[in-house]
Amino acid sequence: MNDIISKSRQVAEVAFAKAQSQSLARSRALEEHDLIASSRDEKTNRLREARLAKERQDRENAKAALVAKRAKTS
Repeated sequence: MNDIISKSRQVAEVAFAKAQSQSLARSRALEEHDLIASSRDEKTNRLREARLAKERQDRENAKAALVAKRAKTS
């Protein structure tokens, strides 16, 4: 009787360990996915800010050139 309980316990422990390792693997995969997503979002925000700053600078340069051209013709 004791031998049967021991075997069933071993089977249960193996099943539990397998389920636990799968859960940990899923958890690690989700953490990695979240890390990649946050890294991508940070890069996107950094590039957006750089683009907007360049567009502001281009508008300021165009405005200054237009003002200078008008001042020359006046």
